Amino acid sequence: MSFEEMWAALLPVGRDEATGGYHRFSWTPPELECRAWFLDEARRRGLDVEHDANGNMVAWWLPEDGTRHGAVLTGSHLDSVPGGGAFDGPLGIVSAFAAVDELRRRGSTPAKPIGIAAFAEEEGARFGVACLGSRLVSGAIDPARARALTDGDGHTFAEVMHNAGFDPEAIGPDDDLLGRIGCYVELHVEQGRVLEEPVGIASAIVPHGRWRFDFTGEGNHAGTTLLADRRDPMLPFARMVIAAREAAERNGTVATVGKVAVVPGGVNAIASSVTAWLDARGPADERVRRTVREIDEAARVAARPHRVSVDLAEESYTEIVDFNRALRDRVGAALGGAPVLPTGAGHDAGVLSARVPAAMLFVRNPTGVSHAPAEFAEPADCLAGVAALAAVLDDLARG
Repeated sequence: MSFEEMWAALLPVGRDEATGGYHRFSWTPPELECRAWFLDEARRRGLDVEHDANGNMVAWWLPEDGTRHGAVLTGSHLDSVPGGGAFDGPLGIVSAFAAVDELRRRGSTPAKPIGIAAFAEEEGARFGVACLGSRLVSGAIDPARARALTDGDGHTFAEVMHNAGFDPEAIGPDDDLLGRIGCYVELHVEQGRVLEEPVGIASAIVPHGRWRFDFTGEGNHAGTTLLADRRDPMLPFARMVIAAREAAERNGTVATVGKVAVVPGGVNAIASSVTAWLDARGPADERVRRTVREIDEAARVAARPHRVSVDLAEESYTEIVDFNRALRDRVGAALGGAPVLPTGAGHDAGVLSARVPAAMLFVRNPTGVSHAPAEFAEPADCLAGVAALAAVLDDLARG
């Protein structure tokens, strides 16, 4: 099956016909349909599929001697953010299958295993922690904490894993799997508009994290409660949103409040609590940390006169990731040279880089939009990405 045919098969899955955005949350029907598609594509090619205890899948093309060590791993993820684009994640997996097809068409016989990975809960849209599957397998998150994570409906990660046929007590680091991986190369759509050529190489991922602010006041009647008697958490929350923009401007970072939960959420009721999630990123760890400290301080100052309490919790944080220079240079050499650029977006490659050499390829995005329906890559650039990935896998799997 060609790249175009595989892409066409995935396009309708989880797509909102009204907005064009995708809702493929981990272990919901659309994402499970994507997983079934992955299994079908692997079986069509005679690839061995491995399910780890953390919900990650790997389809293996093994050498003739059957060795499973020193593997070259590629792939990405199948889940999406709410209302996301079609390319973020699936492009890397479709391209990986197409790259394997291209190598087989040439008659290439790898000396090392080539694996195509589909990592679980990369976006963190359901359970709040980005790259959860790769964090678990690499030991970057405590399994007990992961089991206790809850989605918006109150279902725990442990419960969802159990219902999907996994043993929640078995999740966690997989040194056996990681010990078989020689390197990981992830292809991804560009999330920005920097590339002037079809394909680029990542140099680094900037520091980034997620924090949860909990504002607790007192619910009451919107019409009968005097202003002086109110403990309205919406007011310090509103100040926190403005403070995020101001702190980001001062520190040369970016800060975003994109998700809010208000209780009880009635038009004629004063909120009893507000939970807001902050995403902050920047070129240096201290700048990001200072941004968050300043936002927290502004929120607490604003909360005092309204007798509202403020609690801050860090849900995830990733320090700056400089990708393995030797691997990056080898990838560049296999492509005959390609532009090198940093990214402000987190990826499984960034998490895995703490345990195995990792690199990333980017396919040009002419809109510069990501995490939204307008996310796009030209068909010709996608095929250039497939050719680039095939060249890299061929070089790395030779020995």
